[in-house]
Amino acid sequence: MLDETPDTPDWWLLRLGRKMRRRERLLDEWWRYYRGRPPLPELPKNAEQAFMDFQRKSRTNFCQLISNASVHRLLALGVTGPDGEPDTTASRWWQQNRLDSRQKLVWRLAMSQSVGYMLVGGHPRRTEANGRPSPLVTPEHPRECIVEYDPETDEPYVGLKAYWDDVDGYGYAVVMFDDVVFPYRTKERCGRRLPWGPDSWEWVGGDQGEPHDLGMLPLVEFARMPDLGEDPEPEFAGVMDIQDRLNMGILSRMSASRNAGFPQKWIKGHKFAKKKDPVSGLITVEQPFVPGPGVVWVSEGENAQFGQLGPADLSGFLKEHASDVRDMLILSQTPTYYYAADLVNVSADTVGALDILHVAKVREHIASFGEGIETVMALCAAQAGVPEDYTEAEVRWANPAHISLAMKADAATKLKSIGYPLDVIAEEMGETPAMVRRITAGAASQALLAASLLPAPAAAPTAGNLPDDDTGGVLGG
Repeated sequence: MLDETPDTPDWWLLRLGRKMRRRERLLDEWWRYYRGRPPLPELPKNAEQAFMDFQRKSRTNFCQLISNASVHRLLALGVTGPDGEPDTTASRWWQQNRLDSRQKLVWRLAMSQSVGYMLVGGHPRRTEANGRPSPLVTPEHPRECIVEYDPETDEPYVGLKAYWDDVDGYGYAVVMFDDVVFPYRTKERCGRRLPWGPDSWEWVGGDQGEPHDLGMLPLVEFARMPDLGEDPEPEFAGVMDIQDRLNMGILSRMSASRNAGFPQKWIKGHKFAKKKDPVSGLITVEQPFVPGPGVVWVSEGENAQFGQLGPADLSGFLKEHASDVRDMLILSQTPTYYYAADLVNVSADTVGALDILHVAKVREHIASFGEGIETVMALCAAQAGVPEDYTEAEVRWANPAHISLAMKADAATKLKSIGYPLDVIAEEMGETPAMVRRITAGAASQALLAASLLPAPAAAPTAGNLPDDDTGGVLGG
């Protein structure tokens, strides 16, 4: 049985595990909205089963659009040293861990599930020149990871990584501190939903845990823009009610379209035949008028009249839908041109104006996530035994604003004209640190080649090659 004494590894295992399980309900709800599967719009109870398929067709997913609109603008290009120069070692770690693509997994988790994680450890097969294991950086899901912060310093204090192994059927967990980790395993095989009772886990490590020399918590949290004192929320958290309202409006429009969208027929003055069910005794009316191509309706009634009702007007539903979509995009600070119903011949200046709030929001994400990447690279350096302090490094990000190539070239020309060096201009153009190095090296080699092809300058006069004066005397004679 685990020891539930506060601040022991056993206590942290149970505390963080239960906290992670309590978070699952919200994660499930946010994931359903992100995947376009929010609760079905409500109908009368007696019609729920009959209209279940009809309800599913009414769901239109804008939550994923709002999340991915920010993910598409978030791209870290790499890490430089404290002096701003490209760092070869950091670039190698970046490429070995495929962070160009893996970072997007973490950003998408943060936008859709409120938080994502990166875990840094030693690679099982790859080593550095000094013999230490190379750093391994893996993206982690909030269903399997959680971090607790020190209330005094607001720095990460302890972390938990817990997962279910579908091969052997056991659950595994690791409680992590800045200098030691404590591994656990469930006593019995379990399902994907891990148990968090004090009798459910057993310690499988040494008596003192498994020390490490990273100097900080190896689990780095990337929270999506949390308010002070509040838990982070996904990108679409503020507009989930509008998403539900949109689905309800679509369902109402579909119902009106199905029931009154097509002209309904009526007849009067016709005498319908009736029949009585011999078993139940119910009297039913025979319906001889069945719509269909090539069908002629005939009545023997002397004053029989046929007609049809007018179709339902759906324009009000469509206007309501467009208004709800605009509200959803505006409140989530997503560019309204994503719903380009009324936009015609949009100029680049118009797109830039519509982008202002969205770009400002993405820059807030960049400021927050950049600190996390610096911590990840500092952990990589500690894992590799490199003395550099990457907490003072600079993370290069692609410009989140949409700028055409012609505008970039014009800006680069103007920067060059006022004396900006080529490497800074290349950074402003959105090039990676490796490409900046290649551009500057290529420009330097071209300049050296051009200088070598120039004709040699004429020899300047010296005391040894000056001509004699008119008197034929020697200088100074």
